[in-house]
Amino acid sequence: MPGAITNIAGYRFVDVHDRENLQTVLRSVCLDWGLKGTVLLAPEGINFFIAGPQVSVDAFVAHLEDDERFRNIPLKVSYTEYQPFNRMNVRLKNEIISVGLDHIRPHESTGEEISPSEFKAMLDRGEFVHVLDTRNDYELRVGTFENAIDLDIRTFRAFPEAIAGLPAEMKDEPVVMFCTGGIRCEKASSIMMEAGFTNVKQLKGGVLGYFEEVGGAHWNGDCFVFDQRVAVNPELMETDVVVCFACREPLSAEEQASPSYVVGTSCPYCLGRNDVVPISGE
Repeated sequence: MPGAITNIAGYRFVDVHDRENLQTVLRSVCLDWGLKGTVLLAPEGINFFIAGPQVSVDAFVAHLEDDERFRNIPLKVSYTEYQPFNRMNVRLKNEIISVGLDHIRPHESTGEEISPSEFKAMLDRGEFVHVLDTRNDYELRVGTFENAIDLDIRTFRAFPEAIAGLPAEMKDEPVVMFCTGGIRCEKASSIMMEAGFTNVKQLKGGVLGYFEEVGGAHWNGDCFVFDQRVAVNPELMETDVVVCFACREPLSAEEQASPSYVVGTSCPYCLGRNDVVPISGE
């Protein structure tokens, strides 16, 4: 049976010129229905991850459907026994996915989608393809596709520089890129196409869509998610991965067993970084 709380995530790249008004209206809708989570509004579109009782989530979706710009947004749906968010935020941003390139407009030009079933079949057949992980380094540590290219980036803003360092021959070879839910790939594929990559596809629905449609074939580990669950497995169930309170790095069960991990204070990652001061327990 599904949990008592319904979680939905969705996005759309589309021109949004009335952000301030939308912010007021959507905040009111969410608060009236007791929803929690985050809605981001930018000139390039909308991105949201909210949670609450099913009737409240349905009311939010119905409100979006009244605006033709947000009609039929594909939703990632999951269920929990608890509310994964502490509050409701409706925020104005310059970009819903920050990269710092204002001229990149995914709703005008983006890479072709490949369905999870098509992608799995390609991997099953052993076809030649570069599988490119567009996510951040800490997300990759939790799990990724077999033989995926790791760009070793800390934030998505480093993506344009990272792909500039890829081999020149890749520009005419098949590339399938992926991210958690699909949103980063829309922007990433636009950036790659502008950089001269001619055969770029994006995994429809991201890793979560892949798990939902075909399971965990060709995937190693779990998938990092940006809520209190921290990570889910290919069955879309919450795993035992936690986040360090001090440096926000995800920690596996093995890493949690390290002597360097002190709950609420430190972990092996923040003790090895100069930019993080472990929290004193005194």
